Order: sequence, then structure tokens, then C-alpha cells
Amino acid sequence: MSKYLARRLGQSLLTVFLTISTVFVLVRLAPGDPASAYAGPTATSDDLARIREQFGLDKPLISQYGIFLRDLLTGDLGTSYSFHSSALDVVLDRMPYTITLSVAAIAVTVAVAVPLGVWMARRADTSRELGANVLTIAGQSMPDFWTGVMLLTVFAVLLPVLPASGFTSWSGLILPTVTIAVLQLALISRLVRREMTTALASPYITVARSRGVSERALTWRYALANSAVPLVTAVGTRFAALLNGVVVVEVVFGWPGVGSLVVRALETRDYPLIQATVLVTATLAILVQLLVDLAYPLLDPRVRLGKAA
Repeated sequence: MSKYLARRLGQSLLTVFLTISTVFVLVRLAPGDPASAYAGPTATSDDLARIREQFGLDKPLISQYGIFLRDLLTGDLGTSYSFHSSALDVVLDRMPYTITLSVAAIAVTVAVAVPLGVWMARRADTSRELGANVLTIAGQSMPDFWTGVMLLTVFAVLLPVLPASGFTSWSGLILPTVTIAVLQLALISRLVRREMTTALASPYITVARSRGVSERALTWRYALANSAVPLVTAVGTRFAALLNGVVVVEVVFGWPGVGSLVVRALETRDYPLIQATVLVTATLAILVQLLVDLAYPLLDPRVRLGKAA
């Protein structure tokens, strides 16, 4: 276990390093001038030259990268051009909102998708299962922005019972959570349905049924337990993706998370802010994936980390 953990941590550090290095190069190769975005349309050429010198943008790319790596080792990701404060602090201030939204969306997804998937598997190839399957396909096909706009129209405009944007109260969490969960539960419920259908048709279920084990125990104790590894993998993967910021949903609902922060950083060519956002979100996503891997032996004793089962 310790060797596996050390190897995975090393791989994770290398992944984060390659990710942040790639982003460093790509944002500087992208069209647009941070000095022009910072100074505004009335800036003179002397103003732009002074701003580039102030931000270190007048140096060669390799020199900028060297300075970036030196500062990265000390935890300094630079000062945000638009917020005039530490880019890392700006991202960390926004991160709790994204984590709150991600946890709420995943909790709703699991609470609805798992029972729905089990119900569909128990009624496979029936008319009721076909109807539920059509609904999940429809939910999987609806874009986030369309679902969000429809929910806003109904519950914030026509029936003004929920806030339209921001996070001034916990009720403001409902609409963005439901918007995200609609797509996620469609994906997860279909996964549960597929895995449970295979598990319920397995020989060990037939043997357990012949020995008088109740259908409830067969479903929840045996079949679902043997479907836990792919389920946890899918949920962990979706949660890691949500931690990177649900850009469309956050923009639609004015949610103060890292997704909307990335949009502003890209619009203003705020290099330090983009790099800090990528570093924090990539680190969290990799940690979630590592925790999912470490949970495999607990879910299935046949799994041995770093060894063949």
C-alpha cells in the first residue's frame, strides 16, 4: 500500500506539473494582450510598454517560465491583474462556493440515480422501465444552459419562489444544484441500471435465490455491492469534473465559483489567475481520483492496489 501510495503521489505531482506548464505556454500563445486588457482602449504605447515591464511580460517566454517555476516553489503564483491581490488567495476565496455546489449536486445525483437505476434494473425490458429510460436519455440530452434557463424562467420569473442568482441564502443553491444534477443523474442511473442488470443475472444471484435469500437482500446487499466499484468510479470522476468549475451553470446563475472566475480571467488575459485556478482545481481533482482508487480494496476485497487480483 505504501509503495502504491508513494508511486501515485509521484504521478500526481508530475501530472499537476505538466498541466500547469502546458497552461502557462498555451495562455501566452493565445491571441490577446494582457497589457491592453488591463490598460483599456485609451492607453498609449508607452503605457502598454510600462505595464508589460511591470508584469514581466517584456521578457522572453523561457525567462518568464523560469521565474514562474521559481515562484511556484515558494507558493507564489503571482498577483492577479484584475483583482490586484494574490491570485492564489482569489481562487481559494472562490473555491468553497464551487465545492459546496459540487457536493450538493453529487449528493442529489446519488440519492436519486442509485434507487432509480436499481428500479430500472429490477424492471428491465418492461414498459415502465422503457419510460424511465426515455426520461433519462432526455435528461442526458439537455444542455446545462437550456436546463438552467428553463428553471430560472419557471421558478425565478413566473413563480418567483427561488432566487435567480448569487448565493445570498441556501435557497440560492437549489436551482444550480438541480441543473447540474439533471445531467449527472441521467448518466449515473443508466450506469447503475446496466451494472445491476448484469449482476442480477449472475450465477451467484441464482444460487443465493435458490437458498431462500430475499429479493431485497439480493438487490441491495449482493448485486449493488458487486456494482459498487464502477459506481464509485463514475461518481468520483463526475465529482472531480465538477470541482473544475461548472462554467455554464455558474455564469447562468451568477454563482461566485471558480467557473465564473475562469471566464473573467480569460476575458482579461489574467495569466496569474488562470494559472492559479488550474493548479488548485487540478490538484483537487487528482486528490479525488486518488481517494477513489484507495477505496477500491474496501469495496471489493479481491482488489489489491498495485498488484494483480
